[in-house]
Amino acid sequence: MASEELYEVERIVDKRKNKKGKTEYLVRWKGYDSEDDTWEPEQHLVNCEEYIHDFNRRHTEKQKESTLPRTNRTSPNNARKQISRSTNSNFSKTSPKSLVIGKDHESKNSQLFAASQKFRRNTAPSLSNRKNMDLAKSGTSPFMDALTANGTTNIQTSVTGVTAGKRKFIDDRRDQPFDKRLRFSVRQTESAYRYRDIVVRKQDGFTHILLSTKSSENNSLNPEVMKEVQSALSTAAADDSKLVLLSAVGSVFCCGLDFIYFIRRLTDDRKRESTKMAEAIRNFVNTFIQFKKPIIVAVNGPAIGLGASILPLCDVVWANEKAWFQTPYTTFGQSPDGCSTVMFPKIMGGASANEMLLSGRKLTAQEACGKGLVSQVFWPGTFTQEVMVRIKELASCNPVVLEESKALVRCNMKVELEQANERECEVLKKIWGSAQGMDSMLKYLQRKIDEF
Repeated sequence: MASEELYEVERIVDKRKNKKGKTEYLVRWKGYDSEDDTWEPEQHLVNCEEYIHDFNRRHTEKQKESTLPRTNRTSPNNARKQISRSTNSNFSKTSPKSLVIGKDHESKNSQLFAASQKFRRNTAPSLSNRKNMDLAKSGTSPFMDALTANGTTNIQTSVTGVTAGKRKFIDDRRDQPFDKRLRFSVRQTESAYRYRDIVVRKQDGFTHILLSTKSSENNSLNPEVMKEVQSALSTAAADDSKLVLLSAVGSVFCCGLDFIYFIRRLTDDRKRESTKMAEAIRNFVNTFIQFKKPIIVAVNGPAIGLGASILPLCDVVWANEKAWFQTPYTTFGQSPDGCSTVMFPKIMGGASANEMLLSGRKLTAQEACGKGLVSQVFWPGTFTQEVMVRIKELASCNPVVLEESKALVRCNMKVELEQANERECEVLKKIWGSAQGMDSMLKYLQRKIDEF
């Protein structure tokens, strides 16, 4: 789950060496209490030198004081005043800001900046909110590109965009706030580095899966993305996670199927490729149907097509006030998917379901909540905090109780949903295998291109 609000560093509280001998700093976030302090590797704070220097200076002063004779030591009150004056002096020179991940943080001489600029020139977002899409892409793709190219987990080189392991300080760092989304991209377990289009964070009691697609635009779904989500869910099903939190990096939750990917392959062999695509969707949807632990979804932005239709297959859906929901299948030139032909009428009634599935009506977050597609809606400025508070409460529950409660709620639905998924995929395969179906998708893509 990624939001667009920025988090500023207030000060460095402590310092330590991790198991690998690397330096980590305990960061106090502005506007948060000590219980929200987090340990951050030194390479995450390359633009916070003033805070690190201030902490090191205070730490050195304390050590010197402890070695002085008792009569020569500075009184605690005076020492506190000196530190306060020094800190205020430093703070007056620069605002309390640090590293940002996004368009503004990239140095013009950075290799990552050049790479992200080239990436943006060669791709066109499928939504009108292009600035937000560029921000989301530049916030994740350069980092993941660097990891893939290096074949290592050298986070320092990847974040700062330099070679030979040398750190490069960004000249305009004092004007840049710390975007906490960086931690979604960087603070992963080592096992998560095998993923290209998602980010997986193992938290205390739950697994956090974030869509952060590199092989598609706007977190849209192709077979590669779907396989990675399935893999992460399979891992979470087998480990000690009590539940799964599904969200996305950037300002879009999910734009549904990646039609550009499909069109490229359908032109080679329609029948063979349409069968493969339908099978990929069938397996993806069945993974949600058969998952035994609770799945919580945090929808931070637009959810379109399959990105919206899978929501009823999850257990709790929280939405950002800015999010909206749409399943314009007839506009795409395809039939419904994700068991929406069963779940939408169940939760919102036949008339409202038909409005969405046949005429592609767009629902605001509040409308979706009123119709039962969304559980609660939160204000954008506090969306992340609201979600995490509730997730931690759920993660503190007995795992057996959570799993058995879900089983009781879903006990009569599993077979029905699997059958619906099978029917929907058979129809999709038939439509995609026809010349008319491919022509409809081509016309849809052409209209989207003409909009920009």
